[in-house]
Amino acid sequence: MDKQQELLKQYTLNDLKLNNRIVMAPMTRSRADNPEKAPTDLHATYYRQRASAGLIISEGSQISKRGVGYINTPGIHSKAQVEGWKKVTEAVHEEGGKIFIQLWHVGRMSHPDFHGGELPLAPSALNPNEKSYTSEGFKDTVTPKEMSIEEIKQTVQDFKQAAKNAVEAGFDGVEIHASNGYLLHQFFNSTSNQRTDEYGGSPENRGRILLEIIDAVKEEIPENRIGVRMNPSLHGIFGMTLNEETIPTHDYIINRLNNYQLAYLHLSEPFSDVSDIPGAEPNIAKRYRPIYKGTLIINGGFDQEKGNRVIEEGNADLVAYGKLFISNPDLPKRFELGAELSDWDSDTFYTPGAKGYTDYPVLEEVENEH
Repeated sequence: MDKQQELLKQYTLNDLKLNNRIVMAPMTRSRADNPEKAPTDLHATYYRQRASAGLIISEGSQISKRGVGYINTPGIHSKAQVEGWKKVTEAVHEEGGKIFIQLWHVGRMSHPDFHGGELPLAPSALNPNEKSYTSEGFKDTVTPKEMSIEEIKQTVQDFKQAAKNAVEAGFDGVEIHASNGYLLHQFFNSTSNQRTDEYGGSPENRGRILLEIIDAVKEEIPENRIGVRMNPSLHGIFGMTLNEETIPTHDYIINRLNNYQLAYLHLSEPFSDVSDIPGAEPNIAKRYRPIYKGTLIINGGFDQEKGNRVIEEGNADLVAYGKLFISNPDLPKRFELGAELSDWDSDTFYTPGAKGYTDYPVLEEVENEH
């Protein structure tokens, strides 16, 4: 490779200088196995090891107790959690890296076990008919409670407070999780949102909560340090179903995001084959690159070659990698050298402890073994 790979070129993200265009995608790893649901020294090691990414987006972190829906996921709503995250941001910054935190509310994907028996909150009382991973293993999701206006307003404030906490914890920015079948995504799709008030019934109303959250969050952190994650063509996964209204609603919301000077829009290509699904968009980057005027991160099944190509073709600015970063902590270096990539162990994705978390070797260690 004579010319520099697109993925390895530096990128200016508003006022942040990124060393490359390789983003570590947010991934739930379920290592916060303590009563506080706070990050630990183990989290700091894990993220430090991966700090050569141009940008790290942390695992989803619940904005409130009501936002939790999986065991051992860290939050960003208590003092102990802020202190835990400080160790992580310090570790990443010591290595010259940049890190955003993903702000998360799972909505109806939760289970009463997480809420003292109370129902999870959602736009409408519609069961996603999925599984929730609780302390007693997988359990069927339930019909959630339709949120009152007051509960919606409180959730907006919870995102705002979480952003304030993120600043205190030393993060470079925040990513609002409006994707993958979680609370905000549940508002966007008419298959999960059947409200008849100002939060349902039209693209404007279904997208309202996200815009209110951005307006609230930017009171705590500059607009250009706020990212948004969306997955327009998600179908048949995480309890989500798309219909002919789904893509037009996402088109409307993404158009509206141009009114802000955001850090980026982070989109996922479809997680499943949607070529035969009426109303679906199989090529997300190609569709939204002309619509969205700011920095676009694309994610979903990219390898090195596809990552370089999508930037070359002008359909994205940065590419987010998930599982490859789990098993290759020094992924940018491996891409640079064209080195062999290590395989991940999916059995340890969500298990407590260092195994399958911080014990993947970097290239030098791999070479020394041979």
